[in-house]
Amino acid sequence: MLISNSALETILIGETLGKKIKGTKTNILLYGDLGSGKTQIVKGIAKGLGIHDIVNSPTFTVMKKYVGDDILYHLDLYRLNSVGQDFDLEEFIDSEGICAIEWPDNIEEILPDKYIKIEITILSDETRMIDITSVGE
Repeated sequence: MLISNSALETILIGETLGKKIKGTKTNILLYGDLGSGKTQIVKGIAKGLGIHDIVNSPTFTVMKKYVGDDILYHLDLYRLNSVGQDFDLEEFIDSEGICAIEWPDNIEEILPDKYIKIEITILSDETRMIDITSVGE
């Protein structure tokens, strides 16, 4: 369990994780309330993967693809009501890159068996508790 006292610290936590998973096929499921820092973690993961693009939430586009040393698919499923609404989500979950999914509880029926679970809890305006666990491996 980690404590972050700022958005920058949250990004640094994500960057550390990004460096550790570089070169792997990994799914990352991000849980937390609106504004908890899920996208900040993904910004850090991208940085750790050598991605230099500006990373922001794909809330309205559902998915954004970033390329650096690895491919990062960033999915924000907040507005998704069910699987199969717009496109084949399995394509990204089963890809050879890293797939970071915000609001994964909206697609529970197609989630992978192995993934990294990140739970973010808001403790105050700036402070977050971040719990990172490996599931299925």
